[in-house]
Amino acid sequence: MTQQRYRKANPLIATLKQQGIQNLDVLNAIASIPRDQFIAEALAHKAYQNTALPIGQGQTISQPYIVAKMTEELLEMPQKPQRVLEIGTGCGYQTAILATLFNEIYSLERIQSLQFNAKRKLHALDLYNVSMKHGDGWRGWKSKAPFDAIIVTAAAATLPETLLAQLSEHGRLVIPLGTTTQHLYTFDKHKDKVTTTRLEEVKFVPLVEGDIQF
Repeated sequence: MTQQRYRKANPLIATLKQQGIQNLDVLNAIASIPRDQFIAEALAHKAYQNTALPIGQGQTISQPYIVAKMTEELLEMPQKPQRVLEIGTGCGYQTAILATLFNEIYSLERIQSLQFNAKRKLHALDLYNVSMKHGDGWRGWKSKAPFDAIIVTAAAATLPETLLAQLSEHGRLVIPLGTTTQHLYTFDKHKDKVTTTRLEEVKFVPLVEGDIQF
């Protein structure tokens, strides 16, 4: 990592700490992944601000705090996940953070042009532990299940039961739920029992169900 990137990322890391992100692995991952490479050049001056930004196709790159918070929720599981499913690859920034911290990442994206660009950016960073699929996120990735953790980067109106079914016996699903008002939730599976925790209010683009885009 260059010293220039450290200087750019340091104020953002300080902000994340102030907002309650304490996991050093998460903070180091945020500092090490160049967020400016996942957005348009015209927005590069905003790359290390704690704000969501447009990436085209009506989608956004999530606010760094939200990326950090959702990732931290996975690292706080009793046993660190090995196989993580991400629903909504988007520009690939959250994917890159996950790939830095976990062994196997499986990522679904319904918009093929976004998926293609994300794959190119991940390879440019020498991140090759990510398997990608073009498909409907509501259906998950049944052939690769079960997953130790699932992270959803768009808001579902209701809980997608298919994703819950693709968790391992002690897996965790992190997902924003709601329409006008959204909250971040975790769903922890213990064999046949599921424990639900509501975390905080958030704002995501909707998790679209059905036909995929090319």
